[in-house]
Amino acid sequence: MLTYPMNSVKGTSMYDHLYKCIKEDILSGKLESGEKLPSKRTFAKNLGVSVITVENAYSLLASEGYIYSEEKKGYYVAKLDKWIGPEKNTPVPEEKKDIFENNGQINKYKVDLINNIVNYERFPFSTWSKLTRQVLSEQDEGLLRAAPSGGIAQLRESISEYLYNYRGLTVSSDRIVIGSGTEYLYGILVKLTGRDRIYAVEDPGYYKVSRILEDNDVRCVHIAIDEYGMRVDELDKKNADIIHLTPSHHFPTGIVMPIQRRLELLDWAYESEDRYIIEDEYDCEFRYLGKPVQTLSDIDRRGHVIYINTFSKTLAPSFRISYMVLPDRLMERYVDTMSYMSCTVPNLDQYVLAKFIKEGYYERHINRMRVIYRGIRNRFVTAVRNNSTYGKYINIMEENAGLHFLIKVQTLLEDKELIKKAESVGLGIRCLSDYAYDKASVSKHIIIINYSGIREDNIDEAVGLLGEIIEKFHS
Repeated sequence: MLTYPMNSVKGTSMYDHLYKCIKEDILSGKLESGEKLPSKRTFAKNLGVSVITVENAYSLLASEGYIYSEEKKGYYVAKLDKWIGPEKNTPVPEEKKDIFENNGQINKYKVDLINNIVNYERFPFSTWSKLTRQVLSEQDEGLLRAAPSGGIAQLRESISEYLYNYRGLTVSSDRIVIGSGTEYLYGILVKLTGRDRIYAVEDPGYYKVSRILEDNDVRCVHIAIDEYGMRVDELDKKNADIIHLTPSHHFPTGIVMPIQRRLELLDWAYESEDRYIIEDEYDCEFRYLGKPVQTLSDIDRRGHVIYINTFSKTLAPSFRISYMVLPDRLMERYVDTMSYMSCTVPNLDQYVLAKFIKEGYYERHINRMRVIYRGIRNRFVTAVRNNSTYGKYINIMEENAGLHFLIKVQTLLEDKELIKKAESVGLGIRCLSDYAYDKASVSKHIIIINYSGIREDNIDEAVGLLGEIIEKFHS
């Protein structure tokens, strides 16, 4: 419904003010040719003016050819034979730009090695469409009822079976909570544990985690990591209560936490009943060497580990489906305080994903993607390592898991200069120091290569662009 401010009209009649407002919208293109205008009575009620005011404005616009009427149908915007242009002092509208479009990152680079983009071309659309049709034909009111707060039973059971078969975790489906993205689940955890708790995050680490936690009004402290992962001796110094870890494949260093450090962190958690470890397995499915690493949750015997994972890396971020496995104490608290809420993931998506997992499509999809990503990684690593012009100035690290690896570069440039030089040739990169809170404590000149969004046919271009900054500015 059209609406205009009518309460503070001064120096002109009400109908004249309305006439000018509509005319301006027609000239600017906001009201398009053939668009139907509101009925006089409805428009008058919406604006809080008399019907005669609207009638006079419409009559004036019609007499000047901006609108026309059709008997028993109403008024419509006329097609102007010649565009008159906006009135004097009316700015020409700029081309609309979506301010939320990935913060301007789309098409910014020739090659983007910053964002771990899912390989959308490999998504099993035909299978997903088939399962969606099946769910729509099989379900009736189940698709329309509000879902339980933790998610529908079928999906929680499918996830429970998958965790047992793939990660060796024996998890009751009653301990699984499904939500629309890990950001939402972190908010739930803050409510369960209390905003007076101090959260510890890895440094360097995924910056988004601390931002989400701080946005939920909790205090975050940054704990340095060594070659084995988060340093246990720093936790008590900073009075941490809850820690967030990526032990199976630390981001961004790629470290796999050894069993001794895991046990030390569990011992720290066991010192107090209210201490918890959030185990984030954001890309555990993509391991290319050896067996999957045993989870902290599997080692935990006293209920101090919260397991969290997402389908964003394996399927697509647009699904907004993540889940967490809560220890018994927190699950009881969740049921007591939050069971009144409905699950934030649409029922249709939950039912389809449950089928996708249970009927084996999810496992086959992951196996297929693992082969594809391994092939891209192998070709990328080989091309960089064997490059005749700059191969001797680099060292490749931590390439056997996840969807990124590291390149240590011998260069005269500071990290910020390195990134700027890369941008100048159309290459998007980030360095290890970009993910550090204490930048002085991390190694310099280490580039993070996120390769999941790279296609086979543009690996050579990526290698060439890397050469333009390494070859010219090596030390």
